[in-house]
This record gives sequence, C-alpha cells and structure tokens, in this order.
Amino acid sequence: MKNILGCVFILFSQIIFAQVMPSASNKLDAAAIIKSFAPTGTLRVGINLGNPVLAGSIDKSEPQPKGITIDIANEIGKRANLPIELISYQSAGATVEALKANQIDLIFVAIDPVRGADISYTPPYIQIEGAYMVKASSSLKSNEEVDAMGNEIVVGKGSAYDLYLTREIKRAALLRSANSQSVVDDFMNGKGNVAAGVKQQLEADATRYSNLRLLPGRFMVINQAIGIPKARPEVDKTNAYLGGIIAQLKASGFIAQAMKRHGIEGAKVAE
Repeated sequence: MKNILGCVFILFSQIIFAQVMPSASNKLDAAAIIKSFAPTGTLRVGINLGNPVLAGSIDKSEPQPKGITIDIANEIGKRANLPIELISYQSAGATVEALKANQIDLIFVAIDPVRGADISYTPPYIQIEGAYMVKASSSLKSNEEVDAMGNEIVVGKGSAYDLYLTREIKRAALLRSANSQSVVDDFMNGKGNVAAGVKQQLEADATRYSNLRLLPGRFMVINQAIGIPKARPEVDKTNAYLGGIIAQLKASGFIAQAMKRHGIEGAKVAE
C-alpha cells in the first residue's frame, strides 16, 4: 500500500514539474520562476535555530547548523541548479521578518493564518508538537487545566505557539520571552507558572534544571512547511514547484531518513 501511495505522490509531482520546470517548450517560464524566488542568483534560506526539530542534529562532528531544513534546502538548490546561502536566525519570527524585508528568499516555518497574510506556504513536510511544562510542585495535571484565571503562560515572542495561544487562550495570561530558547530560563527565574513551546526544546532545556515535568500529551500540532513571499512574481508557480519537491521528498523517504539521521524524535512526516 505504501509503495502504491509513493508512486501516486511521485506521479503527481512529475505532473507539477512538467508544468513549472524547464522543458523543450517551457524554458523561459521556468527561468522566470527560478528568478522570482532567487532574484540575486543565490537562494538565500532562513534557518530557525530556535527550533531543534528543524535545525538540530545529534551529530556535532561537522560544521553547524545541521538538520532536516538544511538537508531540504540543499536538495532544492541542487534541483534548481542554484547556490545556497544559509542565514541563521534565533527565532521563527525573525525569519518571517527577514523574508518580509526581502533579505531572504525562503524559510521553513509553521503554517499559521496570521503569517499567511504575507507568506505563501507549500504543503507541510513534518508535524511537530507543542507542549506545556510546569514545576514538579504544580497542581496542574492536564493541558485542559492551563487556560484558567491566575495562570501565566511563558511563550517565545512571535513563535507559532505564541500566535496559536494568542487566538485560543481566553482566561490565562501570556507572558512573552525574547525567543523560544529563553522560555525555560525565564520560567525558572520566576516568570509565569507554565512554559509553552516545542516539546523537544522544553525537554532539552529541562535537563539543565530539576523538578520540572511536561504535562501529558500536547496542546497543539504544528504543520511545518516552506514559506516564500507572496509579493514575489510567479509566486503560485514557485509554490507549486517547491510543493512538488516536498511531495517527492516525503514519498521517497528523504524526509524520514533525514529525521532518523539527525536523531529527531517526537515529530513525524506530514501526510
């Protein structure tokens, strides 16, 4: 069954490529597409170092950053015959602002309707989980108990979790840290009584402290995708081209193998 689905994905991607990539009769159109999302001749890719699922690896023997998004970016550059420039940022929000300012061409970011006002998304390539962390002495036992008067949730400013919780939280207060990496430190320094973020980031940060625990399960699932500026010319065709690559990378096992190679757990290939 999986082999059949894989073949369907690949066939679908080939149809997309036939529409948007160079062929005997469509080279000028393909050149316009490539130029539209890499106008400098180099594909400038924003890398979010604040999410260890996206830019993180258990293998530190080679130059950093490493991770699944770097692997995907390099594959896109290879297929488009473009050089790649990786530009690192400390948060997803910073990559979004750089994209809007035309400082970069492509980012890896959570699909969110607020950001979608300026960003065109491909279909997702992986799904990751958002979780809550509390101190061991906390009376909170479940995610459903968090949104209550008197609770204060610490979250990275401008992160997908911030955007989501801003829409969904009705009774608790949101306290914003500078970025996702500083959430647990701020929390342990007395800010709020709940920390929110990427489950893997919270787990990693918790190893530096004691008497912390994650609430069971998750409060949200985030679809991670490629984002490009809506304002660029040929944006629909560019998005179809990139979406076709993502479809192929998922169907071929590239995404799953990259996750395994970098030791990424708690995330899954998007359907």
